[in-house]
Amino acid sequence: MAKKEVPGIGEYGGPAGGWGALQAVAKAIRGQMSTRGTTIMLQVNQPQGFDCPGCAWPDPREGSSFEFCENGAKAVSWEATNKRVTPEFFARHTVSELWNWEDFALEWEGRLTHPMRYDAATDHYVPVSWEEAFRDIGETLRGLPDPDMAEFYCSGRTSNEAAFLYQLFAREYGTNNFPDCSNMCHEATSVGLPQSIGVGKGTVTLDDFHHCDAIFSFGHNPGTNHPRMMATLREARLHGAPIVVFNPLRERSLERFKSPQSPREMTVGKAVDIATSYYLLKVGGDAAVVQGMMKALLAMDAASLAEGGPGVLDRDFIRAHTSGFDNLVADLEASNWDDIEYVSGLSRADIEAAAAVYAKAERPIICYGMGITQHKHGTANVQQLANLLLLRGNIGKEGAGICPLRGHSNVQGDRTVGITEIPTQGFLDNLQKVFGFEPPRAATRPWKPSRPCWTAARRPWSAWAATCRSRCPTPSCASRRCASSTCRCTSPPS
Repeated sequence: MAKKEVPGIGEYGGPAGGWGALQAVAKAIRGQMSTRGTTIMLQVNQPQGFDCPGCAWPDPREGSSFEFCENGAKAVSWEATNKRVTPEFFARHTVSELWNWEDFALEWEGRLTHPMRYDAATDHYVPVSWEEAFRDIGETLRGLPDPDMAEFYCSGRTSNEAAFLYQLFAREYGTNNFPDCSNMCHEATSVGLPQSIGVGKGTVTLDDFHHCDAIFSFGHNPGTNHPRMMATLREARLHGAPIVVFNPLRERSLERFKSPQSPREMTVGKAVDIATSYYLLKVGGDAAVVQGMMKALLAMDAASLAEGGPGVLDRDFIRAHTSGFDNLVADLEASNWDDIEYVSGLSRADIEAAAAVYAKAERPIICYGMGITQHKHGTANVQQLANLLLLRGNIGKEGAGICPLRGHSNVQGDRTVGITEIPTQGFLDNLQKVFGFEPPRAATRPWKPSRPCWTAARRPWSAWAATCRSRCPTPSCASRRCASSTCRCTSPPS
């Protein structure tokens, strides 16, 4: 098969980051903003500044004056560009012509200056006044037979304040119809994790990465989608933590990374090797890999017990905090390695080697992204990862847990302030109390903190039954088993 040439993409032999990243940042800023405007970059991710719209990676407790990455610099420069797309631009170009432009070329033109309406007769966008635009929007919404016929899309690039006002407007109009980017990226997390551990969010904080002794990376490309994570992965490797990667794609940042904020690495030092093991599994083979890792853990556990050892599984945690363990074991024992190898695309030896790293770790973190969730069985994939953690009691303790990686900077914030098609009754009750209107109640889900934990149904590749049963109600519990600062089982799922 001939190699497809993609404009703007060529061979690159260097590490991720380094001088290549700095040159790309300089080019992006120089092409979009004046020299005076570049001072805005010093406000990115600063206490008195603003959060970068580029990704969702959190800010460290002790940052630097340049707390942004190449992607973040490009995102901010495109948002704050001096370039303007005026009505004269659309007078020169028909929509049919613009349809053939590359996305990058359209972005490079700059920001709109006026509301625009498409004129089918001339195939041009034409300017309209703000008054006319608002009047037309109002007339269109009032003319719909049912408010649910309108969709109010929201992106994770939106601020909390704007998102809150947006949902208030739509609910006063009469609908909970809020499709947003998290329906695509992490709906599998929002559905799967509450069934497994009682909360639909990650159970680790940035500080936990300072204490972990192994990191497992499934289905995400940090150098592309959340580059500031590379500083955290680099630090973990320098502290000796192995990083095991499962990804059909070889992403350069997961291979080696040179920190632009390290004078030594940028001058005389070499790049830091990130992945200690890099497994190129089949697309969609993640659940089979985790199935194999859990099967290998059972074998290691049995061998340890036969030799008079303590075993590999955390049986105290399993007895106190999970249900369905026997069903999970039966499902693992019934699976065979030929099927696991075929579906995963990896050898038994590779999967057992990864399981050995996991078994040795006392504080592992599992990170995952869209390569896990954006699949037909995305929810099942997420629950497999949770099962793997539960087998060794790695939920709710310092330096260990599950870390869903989001792509946009404010996906979770949008959900928190009401951008969801299934709001809780409590949220709607408070809207009614504070703002004095009856919000729509359709497609809502009640949350009952006293409700017993769900037991997930049997799914392909696993019984998915090792779900959290007993929940510690005290957030300061010394064991942090089910009540860490980020995984409080008495909280409603996302």
